[in-house]
Amino acid sequence: MSSIDSLLNLLKNTPDGPFFNPWYQNDPEHDVSDNGPDIRKKQLKHYLKERLDTAKYLFIAEALGYQGGHFTGIAMTSERILLGHHKSVHGIPADGAFQSIEAQRTSKPEVNKKGMSEPTATIMWKAIYQLGIDPYETVLWNALPWHPYDPDDGLLSNRTPTDHELEQGYPSLKTFLDLFSDGEIIAVGRKCEQSLDAFGISNYTPVRHPANGGAPKFRRQMNELIRN
Repeated sequence: MSSIDSLLNLLKNTPDGPFFNPWYQNDPEHDVSDNGPDIRKKQLKHYLKERLDTAKYLFIAEALGYQGGHFTGIAMTSERILLGHHKSVHGIPADGAFQSIEAQRTSKPEVNKKGMSEPTATIMWKAIYQLGIDPYETVLWNALPWHPYDPDDGLLSNRTPTDHELEQGYPSLKTFLDLFSDGEIIAVGRKCEQSLDAFGISNYTPVRHPANGGAPKFRRQMNELIRN
C-alpha cells in the first residue's frame, strides 16, 4: 500500500462531533451528486501524487473550510480555482492543482453558480503565482484535515476546533509529513503553530494567516521566505 493510500485511510477516522469528512461523506443538501466523496478523494490523491518528487514547501493551516476543501477535497483550494474562474482576475490558472485528471466541482450550481470561492485559498494561490513559485513545489494541508462546522449554522459554516479536536489530526499530519519529508514546513497562523508545538514539531517557519486582515503581512512574510 502506498503512503498516499495510508494517508487516505487515516482520513476515514472522522472525529466525534460536528465535522464533515469530504472524502468519505456526502453532503446531501449541497453536493451535486452522490459521487461527491469519490471525486474529492480522487482529486486529493492526484494533487498529492503529482507533488511527491517536487515538493519544497509544505504550507499547513488549521482546518478545512466549507468554501474550500469541503467541496474540492484539497486544503486551501476552492472550486473556482480548480475550474479556472480565478485566472483572469487573480492570475491563478486551472492546471496548478493537478494535470492528470480533469477537475470537477461537487457543489450544486444553485449553491454558487461558478463554484465555491474561499478568500484564504485565493490569497494563498495568488501569492504562489505572484512570487514565481512552481505550484508543484508546494503542498497545502491542514493540521486538522476535516471540516469543523457550527451545528447551529449547518454545513456551510466554519468553527474553531478545540485543542482536543486538533489532537485528532496528529496521525494524518504525521503521515503527511513523512510523505513529504524533504519539504520545508510553513505554519499558516497561530493555531497551526500551537498544534505543531503540541505535537513536538519545532522545525517550522511561521507566517501570518491571511484571513481577518492578515493578507498584507502574509504576503510580506511569504516574499521574505522565498527570497531566503
